Amino acid sequence: MPATQRPKVSVVIPTFREEKYIGGLLSTLAKVDYPLEVIVVDGGSPDETVEVARCFTDKVYRIHERGIAKARNYGAYQSTGDIIVFLDADVMPPLDFVKKILDVFRDSRTVGATCKIVPEHPRTSELIFFSLYNRLIQFSARFLPHSRGEFIAVRREDFVQTGGFDERLPCLEDHDLAFRLSKLGRFVVVSDLYVHESMRRVRKSGLDAVLMMWIANYVSFILLGRTISKTWRPVR
Repeated sequence: MPATQRPKVSVVIPTFREEKYIGGLLSTLAKVDYPLEVIVVDGGSPDETVEVARCFTDKVYRIHERGIAKARNYGAYQSTGDIIVFLDADVMPPLDFVKKILDVFRDSRTVGATCKIVPEHPRTSELIFFSLYNRLIQFSARFLPHSRGEFIAVRREDFVQTGGFDERLPCLEDHDLAFRLSKLGRFVVVSDLYVHESMRRVRKSGLDAVLMMWIANYVSFILLGRTISKTWRPVR
């Protein structure tokens, strides 16, 4: 790609029963001052998710198999961007997120990036937890890169080289990709970039229960190469 040519950026959003959230995210992306290829991949929503998404982008796909890794991979291979940004449907990025991502990818050693997560309409316990979580992710980035699927940006060629997300994993497919990407180059945490995340799972199950589930799956994955959870139950 010529040095004077702006990188093309694709945004891939997996969905399942996201009619309450997808419109807000897509309307925000429409306001970003950078041309974006926006791709929505739906896993068979019985609600109005697809209809809402089609109001904002003509690149809306339905796949027959459920699975967030499957949806992300499908969207990635439909995309044409030099940089692919994966977003969850219930997050809200700032309008300048593309600029900040392109800044870190100017370093040719960078193969992937994530950012800090901020809870939307937070309670005190959520603020404390995510503050500690963000510090831990940034601290561990050099020796054990980690990312949640709320926001992952990758260089296309490196994504293809890794084979993409592991579709056998019902969860932690995001961490797994970040770790495999880090073997090809730098996987970084963009220190001045935040996305706001819905707290619907935390509010439904409780912060303690969600944290214990994360830890159990993570330990199982590190020790055994598989997660305890067999499926990732949607919370709506």
